[in-house]
Amino acid sequence: MEGIAGSTLVAFAVTCLVIELTPGPNMAYLAILSAEKGRRSGFAATVGIAIGLLAIGIAAALGLAAIVANSRWLYESIRWAGTLYLLFLAWEAWRGEETSAGHTEPTFSETKYFARGLITNTLNPKAALFYVAVLPTFLDAGRPLAPQAIILSALYVAIATTVHTSIVLLADSARPWLTDETRSTHVRRLMAIALASISVWLFVSTRQA
Repeated sequence: MEGIAGSTLVAFAVTCLVIELTPGPNMAYLAILSAEKGRRSGFAATVGIAIGLLAIGIAAALGLAAIVANSRWLYESIRWAGTLYLLFLAWEAWRGEETSAGHTEPTFSETKYFARGLITNTLNPKAALFYVAVLPTFLDAGRPLAPQAIILSALYVAIATTVHTSIVLLADSARPWLTDETRSTHVRRLMAIALASISVWLFVSTRQA
């Protein structure tokens, strides 16, 4: 890609892959959703997540993410809202608000999962911190920064979406095993605990000094 060295792209791609393979809220939520509702709902949420990540990347390229990071009240508002929303999703999963594996909902319900994926990332302070703290280290100060930031953001979204798609497919493949209601409940609640734990960890780890 013009303006970015190949070695930089490779290093950035490896960094993104390692970050995305680390358990996080997206991974936990997509696993819960896809195991319960199937790949169609999982893909809807994946698209929402991808658009959310890209939006934050573009905002970072325009300098908006830096403004959020430097505004204590704005950053804390997003941080609290993101944590509470993830805890809400975990509570909903624990209660079994999604229908059991093997059941379906009308097609319009996919819009709900798309919106949830979008909101989850819009309110994710870790995503903003990635664009503010990690991505800039791969930029060449001697070239226009905005085009580089947009290219790297697109690469990050592509890698993240690939990982998320794999999670959706793996979770969907487990649906036949989850047709047993008791087994499905146990797995769903374990994933709900994981999602709640991750949300608390993110809240603590993204606290500004």
